[in-house]
Amino acid sequence: MHIVFLQFTERKSEAGKFMQGHKDWIQRGFDAGCFLLTGSLQPQTGGVILADRISREELNQLIKQDPFVEQGIVTPEIVELAPSRVDTRLDFLLN
Repeated sequence: MHIVFLQFTERKSEAGKFMQGHKDWIQRGFDAGCFLLTGSLQPQTGGVILADRISREELNQLIKQDPFVEQGIVTPEIVELAPSRVDTRLDFLLN
């Protein structure tokens, strides 16, 4: 499992131009079954993705396809996580 942080760069003001492509890219991640959650970092410093069932190498390649990454709107950081204990509502994350 991976947590991906997408931190805005000094080009944040240009995000609107690439927002639809970014949203389409996110949808492809959900459609592929590897994105479990996406959201905004507060206060408006970027975004976060919880990804699973994808290797780090594959995730790196996928992230490079995000228009925000391609255009330098965000800088990605991947943190690998090995869950060991979860609330029962999240048991599926341990499989």
